[in-house]
Amino acid sequence: MHRLFKFKYPKITLLIVISIAAYFLFNLPEVSEFFLKLNGLSYLGIFIAGLLFSFGFTTPLAIGIFIVSAPENILLAAIIGGFGAMLSDITIFKIIRFSFMDEFNRLEKTHPAKIINAEIKKEIPKKIRNYLLYFLAGLIIASPLPDEVGVTMLAGLSHIKTIYLAIIGLIFNTLGIFVMLLI
Repeated sequence: MHRLFKFKYPKITLLIVISIAAYFLFNLPEVSEFFLKLNGLSYLGIFIAGLLFSFGFTTPLAIGIFIVSAPENILLAAIIGGFGAMLSDITIFKIIRFSFMDEFNRLEKTHPAKIINAEIKKEIPKKIRNYLLYFLAGLIIASPLPDEVGVTMLAGLSHIKTIYLAIIGLIFNTLGIFVMLLI
């Protein structure tokens, strides 16, 4: 199989480039003005924004929808948005497990990865490592940072089941959206 652009990790590189490009694209005033016009979407808009909240390229779009929606019940809106984001996280998880695992396995065999992995295993007990990984991934999922990063951590560094990812995604996305709606 030919590698895309002859990079050693083309999919991971492309994911990073897309996330950076999205940041600059959605900082354009014209793009922001368009989404300010979508005020009448109510809770359906919140659900759609939740679906978009998880993807790095559409996170700024989701934040714009959250900002202009001004829901009456912030907790209900956060839960609805959290469900939308959770569905997107599961989709990301399935895609990463299917198409990125070859690169993760190759990355895991590199010298720096082996050294870091050995040090972490030596210094931190397995149970604490797992909780730290889930917590850090959850914080990334809750933040406006691309969920691809947090979900990738869970898909590539752990053997998490889809149901646990769904629970983590729902809780942390709901918390992140709730905090965003409070602001």
